[in-house]
Amino acid sequence: MGPRPFACLLSAFLLSPLSAAAQSARTALIQFAPSVVKIEAVDADGRYQLGSGVIVAPAKVVTNCHVTRKAARVAIVKHGLRNNASGQLADTARDLCLLRVPGLEGDPVPIAKAATLKSGDIVTAVGYTGGVGVQLSDGVVVAKHRWSGSDIIQSTNWFSSGASGGALFNDSGALVGILTFRLRGGAAHYFSAPADWLLDRLDDDRSIAHVGPLAGLTFWEEMTDAQPYFLRAAALEQSRQWHALAELAQRWTREAQNDAEPHYTQAVAYEGLGRLDDSIRALHRCTELDPGYSRGWARLAQTYRRQGRLQDAQQALRTLAAVDPRLAEQVTADMENK
Repeated sequence: MGPRPFACLLSAFLLSPLSAAAQSARTALIQFAPSVVKIEAVDADGRYQLGSGVIVAPAKVVTNCHVTRKAARVAIVKHGLRNNASGQLADTARDLCLLRVPGLEGDPVPIAKAATLKSGDIVTAVGYTGGVGVQLSDGVVVAKHRWSGSDIIQSTNWFSSGASGGALFNDSGALVGILTFRLRGGAAHYFSAPADWLLDRLDDDRSIAHVGPLAGLTFWEEMTDAQPYFLRAAALEQSRQWHALAELAQRWTREAQNDAEPHYTQAVAYEGLGRLDDSIRALHRCTELDPGYSRGWARLAQTYRRQGRLQDAQQALRTLAAVDPRLAEQVTADMENK
């Protein structure tokens, strides 16, 4: 799903037949998409770093710290007008920087917690992809990764340079994530920091400092051993290091016993090692902890089918269809084509 210019999105929204609920959701999105702004971060030598930002409070814009980290001056561009940031509140580890922008006009977007999302939910990314014009990308939530008190959102929304710091909206037009980074190796490897990380910082004016270069690395830029488990697991899975992935998952399950994701990761590792019975046991534990964990049901159906347990596979598919109909259709099609 590629990006679309904002004008094209408006035309599609206004012309397509919709239910009252869907029309209300799209109206909310159209209302708040203009609150996504362009960021120009200028270092001491005059070099530019372009990014995106979102108006989240009167005269306050959030963006990624990796956009502003070298900046001696930050300008916010909206409708061709530039306003300079007078201060910043940086949370470098979480890659979120809150800018104070006197004179900036625009409606703050409503913020919804990442916990309200589930796999398969429709989300829309809005940002200045390429640093030129604002563009939108439709997608769905693939997974949520628990870290630092909230859920980092993984989705299929395509974005690239310039969109960092932009908005991820839910289907009601509320801000659920800040477009942050992407991993190589898949169409579903786009990650957004949870917008609810901002909720306790919006009124913290005393902590705002002068705009200037920032020290430290973001959580996704750290050395491998210091990264969250889900990022380490993704790298090991991509490189097919199944034994190392199994060891990582075992440590992860001990540290987060009530989290479904480490058990899912364990199942992936066991499947790679050819230990299908162990993979199924891990998937059962995953779906027991979180009955809505759609990736777990999808992999369970596929693993049952590999074992020739077709009735069990169909039962897992039926459960998946109730949780995430789109993924169920995809898995069913994949299984029929094999």
